[in-house]
Amino acid sequence: MSERVLITGGYGFVGSHLADAYLEQGYSVRVLDNLDPTVHGSSNKAPTYLSKDVEFIRGDIRDTDTLVASLKDVSIVSHHAAAVSVVQSMSNPSRFAEVNTLGTARLLELLTDRNRFPIRKLIVPSSMSIYGEGLYQAGGNEVTPHLRSKEQLESKSWEILSNGEVCQPVHTPETKPSRPTSIYAITKHDQEEMALAIGEASGIPTIALRYFNIYGPRQSLCNPYTGVAAIFSSRLLNGNPPVVFEDGGQLRDFVHVSDIVQANILATINDSIDQGVYNIGSGNPVSILEVAERLIRLFEFHGEPSITQTARPGDIRHCYADISKAAKELGYRPKAIFNDSLKELIGWVSTQTATDNFDAAYKKLNLTG
Repeated sequence: MSERVLITGGYGFVGSHLADAYLEQGYSVRVLDNLDPTVHGSSNKAPTYLSKDVEFIRGDIRDTDTLVASLKDVSIVSHHAAAVSVVQSMSNPSRFAEVNTLGTARLLELLTDRNRFPIRKLIVPSSMSIYGEGLYQAGGNEVTPHLRSKEQLESKSWEILSNGEVCQPVHTPETKPSRPTSIYAITKHDQEEMALAIGEASGIPTIALRYFNIYGPRQSLCNPYTGVAAIFSSRLLNGNPPVVFEDGGQLRDFVHVSDIVQANILATINDSIDQGVYNIGSGNPVSILEVAERLIRLFEFHGEPSITQTARPGDIRHCYADISKAAKELGYRPKAIFNDSLKELIGWVSTQTATDNFDAAYKKLNLTG
């Protein structure tokens, strides 16, 4: 009998790709998902892209009875259920705390009963957002800055400064102190810390994977708070230019969903690591403006990005991953080539119908600059 994997949030962007991969690896797959309309739209129906071999339980991660049913005869838990949006979290902190922190706590509380739920591996997705700003250097020293001040942003001085000197961004390792700057980031930090603590105390091998900026097919095109590649694609699909904050020079680490899947499978099959935290990215910095310009070319859009020269509250300037630890200990090797993968994304997007909800969301932002 094959091992059973429970994927919470398994109809989501990452979770659904994981379900496919686990099936291919010979596992039985059970998915728990509440089909949040923010992610899946208002149809209230499950997407059709998952195999019929996937067992689906519709329910909420905060409901104990649903969790108990979902955990029956499960060997591996991949806990991807979460409310996801830096911007939304700042106006609705109670929802993010309930889903991400309380929901995870309820799951972990059940897993402490090792006789009832003898799982052999817990995998928890964390986020690069817990770092706040990435790691920098100035004057030959490492710098771990706080957010830029409102006064700095109002002056449209976008780069991180130390004693008046512009700091140079470098790859951010797992050892950089966490400095979450949004409610979402705080709750992801909660998830990671709680899972590792319960795993250590209860003897559950637990791996936390700190995802960087994920992109790829199945990412929600109707959610104006999702990943930037999907937001830009939805805009372009509707004949609208991408909107780029600040000057577009912000550096991010874009990792294809297939490489996220690779990291999860490696974490699942590696029995030599009882506890671990790993950055999962590409290791290659790309500016937000470059993403917009590449997508404009691929869509053959006749226009330019709309560069706002304003900043969103809580936004960081630069952060990209040092993936050497994941490479050494998990054998993780990102395979996706960014430009080729963007072409694949465009191919998928062109088959979709997307409502561009960005303008309505944009009007709610309290912009600085």
